[in-house]
Amino acid sequence: MQSNATIVSDYLAYLPPDRRVAIETVRKVIVANLDKDYEEGMQYGMIGYYVPHRVYPAGYHADPKLGLPFAGLASQKNYMSVYLMGLYCGCVEGVSDNRLMQWFREAWAKSGKKLDMGKACIRFKNVDDLALDVLGEALRRLPAKKYISEYEKARMR
Repeated sequence: MQSNATIVSDYLAYLPPDRRVAIETVRKVIVANLDKDYEEGMQYGMIGYYVPHRVYPAGYHADPKLGLPFAGLASQKNYMSVYLMGLYCGCVEGVSDNRLMQWFREAWAKSGKKLDMGKACIRFKNVDDLALDVLGEALRRLPAKKYISEYEKARMR
């Protein structure tokens, strides 16, 4: 469910208390592990983390007015989601040649948590469903400049 909030604090204030606590917990992990060249704001009706124009002037190819989306955090109708576009780079028809994605799936499996993931979307009903340490490490492994490079390679395919 997309929100009409224009700032993160309004997005959080709108959430039911249990979801707010879960989203805030995941948000803390994201912010603590995010490269300094990313920024947080609202994108696509959710909390977004993106490469701003000051770092990547070209912006997002689908809408150059926007910074390059990297991650997102949202409360959906039936679950909550963390979107990690950096894990999707290199995927072809769901099969990844991306070593980060391979590491991510293996590390998540070792955590003992069940991974409910689409192409770039990790779905969860509560924070206990997540391997937060693996999520944090995945974010650290993809600083903005490396993400831009991977993004540009993927666009050339």
